[in-house]
Amino acid sequence: MADKAEKKYVAAIDQGTTSTRCMIFDHDGEVVAVAQMEHEQIFPKAGWVEHDALEIWTNTRKVCAEALAKRDLDSDDIAAVGITNQRETTLVWDKNTGKPVYNAIVWQDTRTDAICKELAGDAGSEKYKDVCGLPLATYFAGPKVMWILENVDGAREKAEKGDLLFGTMDTWVIWNMTGGPKGGVHVTDVTNASRTMLMNLDTLEWDESIAKDMGIPMSMLPEIRSSSEEYGKVRDRGVLRGVPIAGALGDQQAATFGQVCFEPGTAKNTYGTGNFLILNTGEEKVMSKNGLLTTVCYRIGDQKPVYALEGSIAVTGSLVQWLRDNLKLIKDAKEVEKYAKEVDDNGDVYVVPAFSGLFAPHWRSDARGVVVGLTRFANRGHLCRAALEAVAYQSQEVVKAMNADSDVEMTELKVDGGMVVNETLMQFQSDLLDVDVIRPKINETTALGAAYAAGLAVGFWKDLDDLRRQWAESKRWEPSMDDAERQRLLKRWGQAVERTLDWAE
Repeated sequence: MADKAEKKYVAAIDQGTTSTRCMIFDHDGEVVAVAQMEHEQIFPKAGWVEHDALEIWTNTRKVCAEALAKRDLDSDDIAAVGITNQRETTLVWDKNTGKPVYNAIVWQDTRTDAICKELAGDAGSEKYKDVCGLPLATYFAGPKVMWILENVDGAREKAEKGDLLFGTMDTWVIWNMTGGPKGGVHVTDVTNASRTMLMNLDTLEWDESIAKDMGIPMSMLPEIRSSSEEYGKVRDRGVLRGVPIAGALGDQQAATFGQVCFEPGTAKNTYGTGNFLILNTGEEKVMSKNGLLTTVCYRIGDQKPVYALEGSIAVTGSLVQWLRDNLKLIKDAKEVEKYAKEVDDNGDVYVVPAFSGLFAPHWRSDARGVVVGLTRFANRGHLCRAALEAVAYQSQEVVKAMNADSDVEMTELKVDGGMVVNETLMQFQSDLLDVDVIRPKINETTALGAAYAAGLAVGFWKDLDDLRRQWAESKRWEPSMDDAERQRLLKRWGQAVERTLDWAE
């Protein structure tokens, strides 16, 4: 058995919405091996999205084995494993058999709309916000558990008997990796717990009164632990046997950790299908008055928790897909920048992609998408440019809300995700925000954050300063727009947004 000094790597399992990955990192935070498998997306009805949790568990084992095989490694080479996951996706399973009672209900699923309205009653959607930092919305896990208990035959009876467990996907993976029905550890971390609507943000414990309102027995809920501590060791049958599982964070918090946003005022924006912007607000939680979510950013060991404000934008990268697939304006996503560069500016064209309403900070489900400002002068280049700029405008709205909520002024914005290769977008983002926009050398920030948390817990990395030294900048964009032009553009965007409202009945 190799001693700790010889263990050269940390593994991270990234259990995402469309795939599961295992990534192995060395001490410099460089990726040495990666394996990835997609899983089925199940759509039983309009607005319903499910995953087969047993398929995900099988894929988790396969990608761990494949990643180790690629570098001819075994468990003796791995100091720790960290988990990051699609956050609000909800699973209920039988603790005696390890079998789910129903498919995992995915975070995007909207079937709990009626349950959320029923729970809100006369108090409205902010009924629990002071306790858990979240509005009543289909997005979060608690109402999904309630739906399973109310709609799956025999589930309520089993739950009352203490036979059923609930967890988000981090909990499911950790429980199985540590033995499942044979002694599996039933835990979650504070970041995932903060997305259920069931955790008190001050005490970091489950709130019995909210659980009671949702009809969820306390026996179903996992133990809440920090984001960086040892939860248990991988079972003997696993390819990572004996390796401590020592870190867990929801995917957006993991990306924030991987971007070393450890000081209040530091923020990251992930540019994916949608955008997720998180601002570290320090040890004081900030309750949003401007349409943002208050959440736990991370907690290391028994240190105080660090809080964050989060804004979610529904349509960013998927707007480029829409130009490609629906309008056929471009053949592939890369072309959007090519055509955007062919014009000097947006030609006074604005695209507001409120395809299913507007998320943060508006939360207007009645909004629908608009293209405004069209003249005979407008061409494909202007539309492509307007689509890219829409991503930056929406991010600017969230940053503005963050600055209004928090005494913490954003000092710079770290960026990751698929769209950050688009330099036209990054420059425009910097211009709109009037702060530096910084892209890291390692773009795999989500898996890296989980690896950092796990490695920190076992002494593979010494402290946060050790991680700060690791982080390396790939490119920086500095603002070059004068303030008068910035204000003019923002005013026009505001006018365009107004035209999206009150459309859907």
